[in-house]
Amino acid sequence: MEKNFHLDLTKYLKQFSHKVYDATEHFPKSEIFGLTSQFRRAAISVALNYSEGYARQRKAVFKNFVETSYGSLKECQYLTEFCFERKYLNREEFTRLMKLLDSIGAMLWGILRKLES
Repeated sequence: MEKNFHLDLTKYLKQFSHKVYDATEHFPKSEIFGLTSQFRRAAISVALNYSEGYARQRKAVFKNFVETSYGSLKECQYLTEFCFERKYLNREEFTRLMKLLDSIGAMLWGILRKLES
């Protein structure tokens, strides 16, 4: 994998994680053990699974971690939409998160397609 691609993806993953943490700061206190916790864990899971897989030396292991990362990304997409519908996210936060989700998703999907060929 190209080093610049990896660095760009890592940058987006970090931005996304920070933006989720920032956005969930103002969620209702009643959601601290619900949506706040779940959203934060899912966002970090995307980054951690990609990072751990990237560090592995075997293609099949990397593919498994990227698939897990992609699954967590889809969880984040659902959470972003759900939290916006509940009015826990404003339009600007929603748009920013969705844009990052789209970019990260395309990059992870590209990795998976490449690993399958």
